[in-house]
Amino acid sequence: MKPIFDLTLHNILNERLAKLEAHFNADVIFYYGPIADALEKPFRDFIEDLKNDTVQHDTLCIILNTPGGSAETVEKLVKITRHHYQEVCFIVPDAAYSAGTIFCMSGDKIFMDYSSALGPIDPQVFNGKNWVPALGYLDKVEEMINKSAAGQLTQAELIMLREQDLAMLRRHEQARDLTIALLKEWLVKYKLKNWNTHKDGTPVTPQQKEDRAKEIAKDLGDNKLWHSHGRSIGVAALTHILKLKIEDYSTDAVLKPLIREYNDLICQYILRNGSEAFLHSRKFI
Repeated sequence: MKPIFDLTLHNILNERLAKLEAHFNADVIFYYGPIADALEKPFRDFIEDLKNDTVQHDTLCIILNTPGGSAETVEKLVKITRHHYQEVCFIVPDAAYSAGTIFCMSGDKIFMDYSSALGPIDPQVFNGKNWVPALGYLDKVEEMINKSAAGQLTQAELIMLREQDLAMLRRHEQARDLTIALLKEWLVKYKLKNWNTHKDGTPVTPQQKEDRAKEIAKDLGDNKLWHSHGRSIGVAALTHILKLKIEDYSTDAVLKPLIREYNDLICQYILRNGSEAFLHSRKFI
């Protein structure tokens, strides 16, 4: 039997989630934690259970809070969500970094406020001990190769370069290439699907959508632009530098408190319980 305190919190969270579902006229779920392989089957079962409910929606809103993880896992999660829903939106009250940003780019809409953040799309690869940023690894190796070509490589750097695991290096390259390919596909198919005319009224061609998606993917993966794997990219940078359309709810007197009251409470609950990962829907907590 659940302790009365937890039961009360669960009821409050379910009530606040119900308000968000009514506002969006959609199924709303919450995910907190890294995006790792172990998430795939629980997420599939979680979504299937929700779709088996008597309440039926064609739209899914995902409230996402994650430090990132595997691009391959994100691809599988997108296949799951798109199998069941015609429209998928992401709400980022706090931060969705790395693979979390990749996940958001599969959405039809992204909701953020002035304090929310996405991050550079630097996919992480498991090296047997830790998750390491692929692009940072590749950038460093490229830097040493360029220094070697210019005759400027130090003896210490030469030793480090010789000790590189070529198989691991290839895994990093594959993670980078997969990330770019996924973003180009998803941005054209979902995020840019309603971009049909330019500001001057001329029609947007399919090639222009592909070029725009390629440019966004390139900029999000440019370490020279963001300088850090953990860099926060806010609404201003996303809209002005990347020219992405973001649904900014910073001044929305209705939606902002609905999201904050739910998100802040559930994050406190998660931290109190020391959970590494957490899922919530109207049918599961």
